[in-house]
Amino acid sequence: MSTIHWIEAQPRSARWHSESGLPLPRRVVVADDRMRAAFAHRLACEGTALLWRGDFHNARQLLRAMDRRVGRTAPGAARTPAETFRLHRRFRAHRARVLGKLLVLLEEDHTLALRRAPDVSRACVEAYGPSDGPVAVALTELLGVISAREWRENGVHVPALDARIHPHYGVFAPTRSEYVDLVARAPLPGPGVRAAFDLGTGTGVLAAVLARRGVRQVVATDVSARARACARDNVRRLGLGRAVRVTGPGLYPPGRAHLVVCNPPWVPARPASDLDLGVYDAGGGMLHGFLDGLAGRLEPGGEGWLVLSDLAERLGLRTRAELLTAIEAAGLRIVDRLDTRPNHARVRDRHDPLHAARSAEVTSLWRLAVA
Repeated sequence: MSTIHWIEAQPRSARWHSESGLPLPRRVVVADDRMRAAFAHRLACEGTALLWRGDFHNARQLLRAMDRRVGRTAPGAARTPAETFRLHRRFRAHRARVLGKLLVLLEEDHTLALRRAPDVSRACVEAYGPSDGPVAVALTELLGVISAREWRENGVHVPALDARIHPHYGVFAPTRSEYVDLVARAPLPGPGVRAAFDLGTGTGVLAAVLARRGVRQVVATDVSARARACARDNVRRLGLGRAVRVTGPGLYPPGRAHLVVCNPPWVPARPASDLDLGVYDAGGGMLHGFLDGLAGRLEPGGEGWLVLSDLAERLGLRTRAELLTAIEAAGLRIVDRLDTRPNHARVRDRHDPLHAARSAEVTSLWRLAVA
């Protein structure tokens, strides 16, 4: 068990927890409303963690001031998109390490003993489970937990379902509707599709779309226990419990299906933490796992739908030739491809170092069959 230690009138300690994999702080000092942002930033850059004991809203203001100082070192565009991407990720990791040095202490009942602190107990129980004693976390992480509680409560409207999907903490939210719309409009492989697999289901949104389209039985899988719980919750909310079964942690469930859908992480880069698994997949492991296993899991005349952005290609992290070679090597052929353009906020953000790649991005649904 990782434990942090500090002096506050007397020696004290608490468990250390970080969902993003931040390292255990080796030196911890107590900080309060008298702490200046410049001094806090310097201590954090040197590796010293600051355990906040002042006003909660002042802690948020201090965090924003520290973030402004970190932002002054943000890199611009490099010579190639791949190098820009690497520099951008390195900066984001540095920013996370520095800002992650501002800590708060969750008491035994997941409460914050700070002035003007909100009630975070329910959000923390949903994210972390029942309390196991006092625990120190980064303020940035706690703010993410609070935000996730709001997302879970309010949900995300999905036009293809004309309903709301409620993401849990640590589960990738379907805020980009273009990939869901592709699955909603692609022609099914023949009338009366009896069985489908949704691999890496996340919130369960694609499994729900397939069930709403009339697929009789959808088996949704995910490696993440959080995602499986989230998918089951959304299936129940939508009244699709009889049509969708959620299982895992294997990529493929037993048996065969007439349709296998997979929306793997789009960027073949090493995730920094479990929270990154919805976006980054080192070496494209899930992509290749889907392709290599597909031919042996399809019923005769069945199809596999690969939902994939070409952002990795535009960043120089994967080539189109590599993707096509992987499809052919798996004993598959391309039946058709449906393309769409994303319409999220980053497409229009010209200050984003990756704007050139994002503005040209195309998301595709590849319809694959056994060669």
